Amino acid sequence: MRPSWDEYFMKIAYLVAERSTCLRHHVGAVIVRDKRILTTGYNGAPKGCKDCHELGCLRDANNIPSGERHEICRATHAEQNAIIQAGLHGVNIERADIYCTHSPCVLCAKMLINAGVKRFITSGSYPDSAALEYLKEAGIEFIKVEKPSSKIDFLD
Repeated sequence: MRPSWDEYFMKIAYLVAERSTCLRHHVGAVIVRDKRILTTGYNGAPKGCKDCHELGCLRDANNIPSGERHEICRATHAEQNAIIQAGLHGVNIERADIYCTHSPCVLCAKMLINAGVKRFITSGSYPDSAALEYLKEAGIEFIKVEKPSSKIDFLD
């Protein structure tokens, strides 16, 4: 059976997440407009910087729970990297949808609002209720879908 568009793009977000270098969460994001992929991003250390695989997790070392003290982390979030890729390559993401494996943190929510994203689709959770309040206030539709099957059907 053919996947719906939401399932299709969520599966791609989970595939993108496999590139993550975070030891806590593998997060992937895909920005889409008119059923076309514009950019992708995953969470990991900035380009040219050592990641948590090499140096260990600062958040774990300091017993910092998820959703708190975002500045104590080597990683750039998946949504941030997807927005940055758009900027680097001159891709307009206004009125686009973002598919992300986790719901956003408050920092990512603010960036997505200012970037003009219209819908946030996820199948996962992240403990940051302030982010959801910002999205709601800005009129960004927040949609939680079922986690897609990890099975990929091939016709050989």
